[in-house]
Amino acid sequence: MKTDRLPLTEPIKPAKPELQRGLSTMSALGLNVIGMVGVGPFVTLSLIVAAMGGPQAMLGWVLGAALSLCDGMVWSELGTTYPEAGGSYAYLKHLYGERGLGRVFSFLYAWQILFSSPLSIASGCIGFSQYVSFFVPNASQPIVSVKLLGVPFVWSGQTLIAMGACALALLVLYRSIVAIDKIVRWLGFVVVLTLVFIIFAGFTHFDPKIAFDFPPGAFALNSAFFMGLGAGLLVAAYDYGGYYSACFMGAEVRDPQRTIPRAVLGSVIIVGSLYLLMNVSVLGVLPWREMAQETGNTHARMFTMAVFMERLYGHTAAGITVVLIAVAALCSVLALLLGQSRIPFAAARDGNFPAWFGAIHPKLRMPHHSLLWLGAITMICCMFRLQEVITALVVIRILFQFLLQGIAVLLPKHRRERKVRGFRMPLYPIPALLALGGFLFILFSRPNFHREIRTAGIILLAGLIVYAVRNYMARNRTANV
Repeated sequence: MKTDRLPLTEPIKPAKPELQRGLSTMSALGLNVIGMVGVGPFVTLSLIVAAMGGPQAMLGWVLGAALSLCDGMVWSELGTTYPEAGGSYAYLKHLYGERGLGRVFSFLYAWQILFSSPLSIASGCIGFSQYVSFFVPNASQPIVSVKLLGVPFVWSGQTLIAMGACALALLVLYRSIVAIDKIVRWLGFVVVLTLVFIIFAGFTHFDPKIAFDFPPGAFALNSAFFMGLGAGLLVAAYDYGGYYSACFMGAEVRDPQRTIPRAVLGSVIIVGSLYLLMNVSVLGVLPWREMAQETGNTHARMFTMAVFMERLYGHTAAGITVVLIAVAALCSVLALLLGQSRIPFAAARDGNFPAWFGAIHPKLRMPHHSLLWLGAITMICCMFRLQEVITALVVIRILFQFLLQGIAVLLPKHRRERKVRGFRMPLYPIPALLALGGFLFILFSRPNFHREIRTAGIILLAGLIVYAVRNYMARNRTANV
């Protein structure tokens, strides 16, 4: 008797883990806020005052917020049109051509992240360690100090604290995005509370004669004014950086069409308002000439806020302020590691980067290889000095990210896409043009701008060589199959 047999079938393979959309609007906003604040505004306040030569430094915060808001509209358009992991990597790939320039530009962007991102994250770790050393003054004493290829490396107690901060951030982030959603929401609240605490303290002891003690010719529109404004805007660009952190998480935010614009533009408005109020409140207590004299003294500049609070409420209040600022610095480390670990991951998933970076943790559903790599390189970068990374970071970001994106949003391909989906910036394309103009002004308004551009050029050349070698090897493998 003939019997029918069921056809043999392959065993069903479990689906590969993918990223999970678990980041809410409030948490995305909190992520951007903690990524923006960090230690920057507390350390660089005296730098902006010195660069602009008086309390007209408030103009630097205002124009920095305006520039960030215009650029935030660019990020909102691109983030809602291409809500994918990696943010800028996806935007450059889609808008410049997935098989042409877009593939080269997106690779170069991911390539420079391997250098700029650990430096950026390390700046938060170093800031954290320097504020913690308020309680351990001897931690700043160097144990080992050497120069390699002209770059100073310092090993001290602060170095160990900075590395510990990075390790702690990695420990917090090694979990699912759903768990992280709750964490960043509360951390954002703590950071905002820190700024509000400082603002309240300043305005309850405010002296307008100190705050508005403008020097003669403060607003004379001469070359010195514009050079000072350029230097001030560069520092402000560093302090505002991070309003786009949620865009790197495009594949993990819930309802990206609503979440991304609210997180990006909302964080700029909130943090920009707090920065300006903080600047005015501190200048109403500490004379600007005193702050400007501290720029050459790293220790004095680091603890400007501690001096400010000690003058008002005593040593205990200064200690509480230092703890809050250290927590804010640690929060920025967490935000930067979280967002920027998605960039090498996106490039690897696209076949444009080593596949190792594209691994997803099977249970936690997060890119753990990329996260651990950035964390490890950041620990090495903790041996740099803070003031040596800020300028190079901003210039590299402008050249490899902001300018390319600003131009991309004006291209015919995006002009077609924005008509059918995504956030639409008001008065298009004026905000994008203003953002491009602002970034170009920051690049070329300083006397030694060529130094940072040369560094960026070396990274670009090295990236092009690596890209060409990878393509050559890939073609040979294909030909041999």
